[in-house]
Amino acid sequence: MFIQTEATPNPQTLKFIPGKPVFDQGNLEFLSVDDANTSPLAKRLFGIDGVQTVFLGSDFISVTKGAMEWQSLKPAVLGAIMEHYMSGEPVMMANSTNPSLEDDEFFDPADIETVTTIKELLETRVRPAVAQDGGDIVFKGFRDGVVYLTMRGACAGCPSSTVTLQHGIENLLRHFLPEVQAVRPAEDA
Repeated sequence: MFIQTEATPNPQTLKFIPGKPVFDQGNLEFLSVDDANTSPLAKRLFGIDGVQTVFLGSDFISVTKGAMEWQSLKPAVLGAIMEHYMSGEPVMMANSTNPSLEDDEFFDPADIETVTTIKELLETRVRPAVAQDGGDIVFKGFRDGVVYLTMRGACAGCPSSTVTLQHGIENLLRHFLPEVQAVRPAEDA
């Protein structure tokens, strides 16, 4: 088994591409070993000292590290991914569900048409590019002309995430939707 690795814009995160499907229900982020109970793969990765977060995409795994250097951590991550696939264990346990990220969305019902267009633009124009960098971006809300988004995977904590939000995504949304005045991280809501 050959596992490709790719750098991401976030120097703390590497993208691992095992050449096999990873997660076919969108994507899922694990922020701690306690979150990883439903994923044998994520749990195995958290067993490596220095792994801080694990993000499962459709065909990739993004791993964010702590203070350790990739030079010493990368071989252990590659080994854990290879061991997982060789074991035949599933990536997710049977009957595990992908928790809906839409549960905590906020917007005025009168803005549903705008929100639908925002989500469509994110899905078709933004998320594919962000996934190439090992991450994801999720709509969280729209209020007073401001779109609130959550960055996940390699994008969370990335030094260029502010530029991505405020210049790339904001310019795109403002081009198509004049009612959008700004884009902010969901933590600012």
